[in-house]
Amino acid sequence: MRLDKFLKVSRLIKRRTVAKEVCDAARVTVNGRPAKAGHELKTGDVIGIGYGRRFTEVEVLLLTPSISAAAADTMYRVIKESEQPLN
Repeated sequence: MRLDKFLKVSRLIKRRTVAKEVCDAARVTVNGRPAKAGHELKTGDVIGIGYGRRFTEVEVLLLTPSISAAAADTMYRVIKESEQPLN
């Protein structure tokens, strides 16, 4: 599954176009390396997302093309979540 689609389906980012923009701005990493929107994910990959002032790191558990909003959080496991302070 493409990275931008996973971010949208899992509800980590609300819209696929926004997910693509975040990826193109090099604010998303997969397994520690910057990743483009078309990067193919596998189960077990670790995604790091810097969005706004937040940083979230998740592990991919499930790849499915569609899922209900209530079950979307079963697609990943949060490893780390933090707010970045203003300087």
